[in-house]
Amino acid sequence: MIEPHITHEPIIEVGIVSGTEIHFNLSTHYRLTGTYVGGCVVYSCYVQGPQTVRYADGQIGWQNKTFDTLILQPAESADSTFELQEVTIGIDFHWQRRENQTFGGLLKFVIEDERLTAVNVLPLEDYLVSVISSEMSAHASEELLKAHAVISRSWVLSQIYPLSGIRPHTLYHVCADDHCQRYQGLTRPITEKARQAVADTRGQVLTSGGRLCDTRYSKCCGGAFEEFQYCWEDTPQPYLRKQRDWRVPQGDTTVPAPDLPDLTVEAEAERWIRSTPDAFCHTTDQHILKQVLNHYDQETTDFYRWRVEYTQEELSALIQRRSGVDYGQIIDLVPIARGTSGRIWQLKIVGTQQTRIIGKELVIRRTLSPSHLYSSAFVVDREDLSPEGIPARFILTGAGWGHGVGLCQIGAAVMGEQGYKYDEILKHYYVGAEIENIY
Repeated sequence: MIEPHITHEPIIEVGIVSGTEIHFNLSTHYRLTGTYVGGCVVYSCYVQGPQTVRYADGQIGWQNKTFDTLILQPAESADSTFELQEVTIGIDFHWQRRENQTFGGLLKFVIEDERLTAVNVLPLEDYLVSVISSEMSAHASEELLKAHAVISRSWVLSQIYPLSGIRPHTLYHVCADDHCQRYQGLTRPITEKARQAVADTRGQVLTSGGRLCDTRYSKCCGGAFEEFQYCWEDTPQPYLRKQRDWRVPQGDTTVPAPDLPDLTVEAEAERWIRSTPDAFCHTTDQHILKQVLNHYDQETTDFYRWRVEYTQEELSALIQRRSGVDYGQIIDLVPIARGTSGRIWQLKIVGTQQTRIIGKELVIRRTLSPSHLYSSAFVVDREDLSPEGIPARFILTGAGWGHGVGLCQIGAAVMGEQGYKYDEILKHYYVGAEIENIY
């Protein structure tokens, strides 16, 4: 028996969009239920079509009425849908945009920080069908879809029932964007293949030591896995540990597996990042990439190895804007500590006015980009130094896309195309973990 003890499919609550005013449209009749004065008085009616709710001094405003809670449930058919307008996706990333999104299940509104948040309430397995169709293409290989169904199920359950008792959100279980995992309802095409992948793995999760695994994943590890503690809390997880994203070709025992250099050593990390070593995720095959990258993700063309350039003026202004700290002119960016994939988790920013050390990897990525730098696995070249040693230009050469912990989506897509089964994919990226069926 694993911890926590889960015996049936949970109902999940997903925060979709927030604002002082939210517009939505109901495809059929929904029963609207609102409560007043702490739930002592209940109002109920049937509504359809375009609707608007507003934040009203700590309450939910709808059609000149105010409520403490507001829930809308399909009245005619379980297949009824609602559309939320102007949903922001890719928040703070370079592909951020707004779009209208369609959902099934229940819709409720909660008050959060003097705003309203629209929350979709639905069974976990229905949620997963959308997640694996939102995180990647619903036309991906069967084995990749199965692998992703298992890790998406494991991750969200680890957030609903966290061992620490602390949830990432307090009024609902998870959000719908990259902060948690992408969930875009019925907006993206959902194939029978995606539905079947979820059905075939129903109730399956990854466990380690009798506990649910915290199954993180990212777009591209860059050829080496990062360990949990270099990105988040200083609590190493036995199944999220360093390994090269490479395996001996199936059936060929004559090919030795290459060692992974110690990328916590600066010289080794620099050699690794400036080279293009073989790895599952080292691919430019568009057929494979389209399995993982949605249309807006495909705007990112270089990810296994990438290059970003800044002038002195651009970088100093960017760092001040993103960090709120005026370093003056930037003299150097010095890696202080790297993780097992070469990702920097402590970076010294040396300026003419002050010097500070920042980290971990997400803080570094946010500080050095208008949105998020692809990853913190990078080396720095300073060019055209002044007599005072101040560079006119900085070149960042980097590896991978995302934090690099757990499953590498592009590497897993390659494995699926090469004939690996979903359990082999999972055991490659979550070292020593086990697959268990809990309901």
